[in-house]
Formats: sequence, C-alpha cells, structure tokens
Amino acid sequence: MFISFPADAQCAMCRAVLESEEGQETAKGINNGIVYLMIIPYILIGVVGYFIYRNKKNATTAEE
Repeated sequence: MFISFPADAQCAMCRAVLESEEGQETAKGINNGIVYLMIIPYILIGVVGYFIYRNKKNATTAEE
C-alpha cells in the first residue's frame, strides 16, 4: 500500500502541449501536482474511516 509507482496523470491535451516544451520541467510539475491532488481524498477517507472504527470500538467496549 505504501509503494509508489511512477504515473503520468495528464489529460491528452495537456500532454500534447507539455511534450513540445524542452526540458520537460513544467510537465513534471504538472504530473506531481495532479498526483498530490489525487492523494488528498484518499487521506481524508482514511481519517474518517479511522474515526468511525475508533468510535464503534469504543461503543462496543462501553457496552461490555
């Protein structure tokens, strides 16, 4: 789960524009930005899931 693989996450039009640039630094920055934007929802879902799990565990412990 914590292993990362390189991924190109650009749309076709962005890729066409950025591939024509020399150096490819802007394309790398765009790719990194897209990947960071994709990570945030997964982190939020994980945090919410953790709190739900913790609350359910505490509720079952209190009942016993």
